[in-house]
Amino acid sequence: MKPISEKKLFLLDMDGTIYLDKTLFPATLPFLRALEEKGARAIYLTNNSSKSVSAYIEKLRTMGIEAKEEDFVTSTNATVDFLKKEGYLSKKLYAFGTRSFCKQLEESGFIVTTRPEDDVAAIVMGNDTELTFQKLEDACILLLRGVDYIATNPDIVCPTWYGSVPDCGSISQILRNATGRMPRFIGKPQPEMIYLALEKEGLTKDDALMIGDRVYTDIAAGANAGIDTVLVLSGEGTVKDAEESDTKPTYIMKDIEEVRRAFLGIL
Repeated sequence: MKPISEKKLFLLDMDGTIYLDKTLFPATLPFLRALEEKGARAIYLTNNSSKSVSAYIEKLRTMGIEAKEEDFVTSTNATVDFLKKEGYLSKKLYAFGTRSFCKQLEESGFIVTTRPEDDVAAIVMGNDTELTFQKLEDACILLLRGVDYIATNPDIVCPTWYGSVPDCGSISQILRNATGRMPRFIGKPQPEMIYLALEKEGLTKDDALMIGDRVYTDIAAGANAGIDTVLVLSGEGTVKDAEESDTKPTYIMKDIEEVRRAFLGIL
């Protein structure tokens, strides 16, 4: 594999990697400038399905990062692609997620409901920051009825400035406790998001580097896609996580500043 200084495509997890909650890490802008100056490409990969791409563009803009829609691949993008390929466009879906998540499914052409109606074919779950007990009850009704069950990502927690909050994986565990069922996850650690980014950019696996703060999603996705990875210790993941996991990162670095220095060859 190529050294970091020769990589052309940097696949960046966001929360915990380039910012934490609403605070941009000091080295993020210098890192992005370094990529641009050397002709490398940055693509933002996120499992967080509670926000639309337009919301991420606006969030990054407020932090001083100018990004476009083509700069993102999200777990919702990958889920939409999966649902279309599996023939769900003509079937009714129970959307378990934020209003933004439901809107994205509708805008992608799906028949969406937020009620446990008799003709629902599948539950499609995202990270729900607007979770209510009613949604949990509706999901139990449908799951015990035997409908298909798809979720955007298996992340257990989402990092914040004060610690962590439950993510899609935690909500899935609640439903498993009640119904015995787990979803078919689409986002990281599955490799589909990385494959989409490589295809879009016309680059090879050897050109790419996955950078993230979670061993079980970011690093595993990179490993499953066959590309090099960097575990940064600025979010959820720890050295102990890497040591105890069967999936090993290619590199472990303190933060995005250390990655920047490696890219510039000044480590």
